[in-house]
Amino acid sequence: MSSLEADPLDRLVSGKREFGEFGGVNASVEISTTFTVLEADTLPAIFNGEVGPEKGGCYVYGRAFNPTVRHLGRQLAALEGCEAAYPCSSGMAAISCTLMALCNTGDHIVASNTIYGGSHALLKTFLPTKAAIHTTFVDITDLAAVRAALEQHPGRTKVVYTEVVSNPTLRVADLRALAELTHGSGAHLVVDNTFTPFVVTPARFGADVVVHSLTKFVSGASDIIGGAVCGSAAFIRSLMDFHSGPCMLLGPTMDPRVASELSLRLPHLALRMQEHGRRAAAFASRLEALGAAVTYPGLASHPQQSLMRAQANEGYGLGGLLGLDLGTPARANAFMERLQNRHGFGFMAVSLGYFDSLMSLSAASTSSELSDGDLAASGIGRGYVRMSIGITGSLEERWRQLEEAYSFATQLGPSGAVPYRAVKMRRSPSGAVQQLLSWPSMGSFGHGALELAATAAAAAAAKGGDGAAAAAVDGETEPGADGGDDSDITSAPSVLPAAEAAAAAAAPPPPKAAAPSPFVAGPAPPPRGGGGSAGAAELSQPPPALADGGVVVAGAATPPLARASAGGGGGGAVAVADAAAGARPGPDSGLGSGFGRPVKIRRTGSGEIHYVAVMKTGAARDE
Repeated sequence: MSSLEADPLDRLVSGKREFGEFGGVNASVEISTTFTVLEADTLPAIFNGEVGPEKGGCYVYGRAFNPTVRHLGRQLAALEGCEAAYPCSSGMAAISCTLMALCNTGDHIVASNTIYGGSHALLKTFLPTKAAIHTTFVDITDLAAVRAALEQHPGRTKVVYTEVVSNPTLRVADLRALAELTHGSGAHLVVDNTFTPFVVTPARFGADVVVHSLTKFVSGASDIIGGAVCGSAAFIRSLMDFHSGPCMLLGPTMDPRVASELSLRLPHLALRMQEHGRRAAAFASRLEALGAAVTYPGLASHPQQSLMRAQANEGYGLGGLLGLDLGTPARANAFMERLQNRHGFGFMAVSLGYFDSLMSLSAASTSSELSDGDLAASGIGRGYVRMSIGITGSLEERWRQLEEAYSFATQLGPSGAVPYRAVKMRRSPSGAVQQLLSWPSMGSFGHGALELAATAAAAAAAKGGDGAAAAAVDGETEPGADGGDDSDITSAPSVLPAAEAAAAAAAPPPPKAAAPSPFVAGPAPPPRGGGGSAGAAELSQPPPALADGGVVVAGAATPPLARASAGGGGGGAVAVADAAAGARPGPDSGLGSGFGRPVKIRRTGSGEIHYVAVMKTGAARDE
């Protein structure tokens, strides 16, 4: 079996093992920028190309070759089944140096019309302006269009450029067919394999050069910027030619410390890719079952599913990215905000391959360099969310979060308008209130949520519970000490019904002898504008709307966010707004206008006091 037919992990581990200078199990980190020689005649020989790292083991300057960086290059070459590789400072450095090495002024490139926005800008704007190298963009899955583009510029087309799986639409390139067309016209096939390390080996299907952004899956921690070019030994040497090599002269040098870190992450990249792929496949199939417009190369509904499976190396899944089209940017944004801010599912951020999930609206971020026409031609919808699925947390818990956020988003209209935002705040020991995060909400915290909470708290206290006791909120029982339940009921009205408000106000506090509870129903507030206490009858009418959109609070006449625990950080009782009538916020509440009543206050396991309020949006205030 040829090396290209071998499992990529076998290729990686069978490569030459380099130990540290003093016998360390890891290769040494060589941080020198310049290198000495023992004989004066060696330096001219190095600059003439007569000796070097591969011939005589001679190094001269860190911008050319560095032993640690070269060690990483050998590992990457083994992974990709290539003769050699050169790590550089970024993925864009790898792409640009490759194209500059293969093309000269007046040459032509055929490229996929759906690629990373930076690559698209390089090909569409930078290279034509700076070097008169022009590109024809085509649907790379349409082989007839590729052939036609090659025939338009006979002899001038030097490169066909594609990604294995297109960013962000996840279309799959037929690498073998593209290699045949490319080589038949005398060009080179350059393939970006950033999305699918281990999953696909492009050189196996005829790719001449494979480029990577090592920033993504290879790094796995979103803490390193790096790239790599993998190809023949002759091509890699040409990149480093002292007189004409793009990497040598443009200087995209990788720091050896970075190279060492990446080298130590390669051994577990296979395991990470397997788990990214397992979770992405599970989420994609479950979302599709809900009727979602989901794209994933492993789904039977994907037009290139059979091609992806034919090109994939067995045992590494089909990639860790999926696409979800929510229809409009506003709906997509609400979906992402809810996932991040309410659930902690992942982060709204560009890039991919991180151990937590990353989500971005492609048309407004990584593909924003594309014009409206380019977006349409590429099939990138304005509401299309690219999701790089992480590997933290349990799969089932992450799925529950994803399912809830998707169900919420599908209830929104095209404008994505919601009447409220749930807002989580924290009061510092000095009394200042800090807003932590917020997310879209359909309504308040629901029918009888506070009554349920008070009932559960009393039951927990009767059993000898403490601040970590479970509290029934939104119809579910969730732990009270792990950050609290910050959920809202999407089908509930914005104000508690009068009967429930009265019941919540009348709920008795836990017995004094019992351990303190995380939820305590407070006394009924006095009527607005007067003294005394308000009974249930006075709570039978909804509170008047505040003209300035201020806080509507029930349960106490004091400023709502001043009612923190009286017991310090160990589990003292926490006051809860418990009915829908109220008082304006005090001057130290830290809240601006636009907030509805704070519907609950929870103590987290760390002893902090967390307040969750409901803030009316502009649309709600206009009603």
